[in-house]
Amino acid sequence: MSNDANDVTVVITCCNQADYIVEAVDSVRAQTLQTPSIIVVDDGSDDPRTIRVLDELSDSGVRVIHQRNAGVSSARNRGIRAASSTFVAVLDGDDRFEPHFLESAVDLLHHDDGLVAASSWMSTFGVLESTVKPLGGDIGAFLARNNCPAACVFRRDLALSAGGYDEDMRAGFEDWDFYLTILEHMEQADSTHGRIGIIPEPLIEYRTSSTSSNIASMGKRLELMRLIIRKHQQSYQAHLCDAILGIETVSMQRLELWERTVRHHPELLGGKSPSALFMQEPSYGDGGMAAAVRMRSGTEALAEKGKPEVV
Repeated sequence: MSNDANDVTVVITCCNQADYIVEAVDSVRAQTLQTPSIIVVDDGSDDPRTIRVLDELSDSGVRVIHQRNAGVSSARNRGIRAASSTFVAVLDGDDRFEPHFLESAVDLLHHDDGLVAASSWMSTFGVLESTVKPLGGDIGAFLARNNCPAACVFRRDLALSAGGYDEDMRAGFEDWDFYLTILEHMEQADSTHGRIGIIPEPLIEYRTSSTSSNIASMGKRLELMRLIIRKHQQSYQAHLCDAILGIETVSMQRLELWERTVRHHPELLGGKSPSALFMQEPSYGDGGMAAAVRMRSGTEALAEKGKPEVV
């Protein structure tokens, strides 16, 4: 790869994250594609230790911008405006990049003009240790669900012309809304069906916590989805089948996973467990009744298989 390190600026947002922000910065400094431009936007930290750490980062060559607390969207927009590079990478202050992230993502964008942004799979750590594999895709895929991590690299000019992140979305889903916005903007400006690319390697380290903003936003998921649909109503109308079938696909996958689990662990159907109650009153019209029949048949077959042979 022959990417120019001056092509990309990394914007890291921070609010009272003294324990993590140095790790985030160090992960950028450890990149195979070394960028001279790292901007940390401090979103109103009032913890003395965080402020001291940010001062130390500033002394070490990191550009630190302070603002009153206005939310992650505002902080990202502040960093995007302060950058002057072709591409901008955004990273939350408690997450990290693997060493090849920037080089791989910028390379994707350099070689495919149809991509509006690029990211990768994620390794989660903290409460949950797992590999998460978002799919990316075009606007049809993103109408059903968010298919890209918040940490990503995108074309700066496109983000600015599209209006950046919505600073009113402080309850969550601002990254999903941003991806829909830049995909729509590219389609309107260039009549091009843009896409978001995903590197099939876990090059982002995503910190999980029971008190994280991501978990908190799930409590308002339907409310936030209603907002997303209203904001992007024209896209939902134009890609109605893609949106509905995408949501239905997710629902079917989760129902199948639960069904397989119960069939192989029939004890879950005992007593007054949620699974047992579901079998007594299965849902209708969403595949629930068919799943209940298959589960009952499957568990009975497993029970028969376990009986001793009669001779």
